[in-house]
Amino acid sequence: MNKRLQEGAMWEERFSSSNEYVFGKAPAQFLLDHQARLTRGHTALSVADGEGRNSVFMAQQGLDVTALEFAPSAIVRARALADELGVSVDFQQLDIMADPWPDEQFDLVAGIFIQFVGPDGRRVQFQRMKDATKPGGLVMLHGYRPEQLEYGTGGPPFAQNMYTEVILRAAFVGWEILDLREYDREVQEGSGHSGMSALIDLVARKPMD
Repeated sequence: MNKRLQEGAMWEERFSSSNEYVFGKAPAQFLLDHQARLTRGHTALSVADGEGRNSVFMAQQGLDVTALEFAPSAIVRARALADELGVSVDFQQLDIMADPWPDEQFDLVAGIFIQFVGPDGRRVQFQRMKDATKPGGLVMLHGYRPEQLEYGTGGPPFAQNMYTEVILRAAFVGWEILDLREYDREVQEGSGHSGMSALIDLVARKPMD
């Protein structure tokens, strides 16, 4: 089994072996912080969406949301959450590193705690996110900084998978950086993220040309 399939199997095992939503049902605080950017009627893509907490929240704000996720057990929970809250999300099972993404162009592409790859995989992730974004659209990223390893309250145990301001600025050269900040915050998101965390956010707008 190659490394990517092993990673997918690991996530499926993690979701399927839990009796609860691993990261809870509430959206990431990052989305609440940037709720004003969630424009009713716009199209949105949630990358590596997990159990649906973020895609469902965006749908509650009136966005037309597509969610990409590999683990079948996570998608079952995500659909249940969407039904519970009375919203519609287009959940698609695929390997975001290998399978084709939807052809549509999105007003907003969100990647929230998607740091399961190192630098090479990250370049692929980011390029696919940028390609999926409409001219004038937004990419929104939320993740951990290397200092997260000292907290040990969630995320991968690899410094190379973490984001820094330098990494994100370099990845989005030519884009308008609307927000880029590093901060520490107490995070309580199910059993998956629990405790003080070293975080970083990016919101960037794609050029019109």
